[in-house]
Amino acid sequence: MFKKLRSVIYHVNDLDQAKIWYQEITGIAPYFEEKFYVGFEINGSELGLDPDLDKIIPGNNSVAYWSVDNIEDKVEALLKKGALVIDEVKEVGGGIKVAIIKDPFGNAVGLIEEV
Repeated sequence: MFKKLRSVIYHVNDLDQAKIWYQEITGIAPYFEEKFYVGFEINGSELGLDPDLDKIIPGNNSVAYWSVDNIEDKVEALLKKGALVIDEVKEVGGGIKVAIIKDPFGNAVGLIEEV
């Protein structure tokens, strides 16, 4: 049924700051920018920023995991950019490591490193 991660939409209270933050941490400029949505194409998946907070309850009820190399280094770099750790880097078996950070806008962002 599920084929791959297609889109992750993060709801943010400051679209301009979120756009800058995600552009800095990904090194990718948005391909779509409007006052109602900013979209980044990241290796076939979409990272979307949506300023509409209507009916949004902040929290970490679901987490999308983005594949990374050197997860410890990535977490450290994100902390320097204002992220907070929700769940420290841990091995979950088979050489796979995961971590969850909270971006400066309250979104839980999962990171996964596969060996």
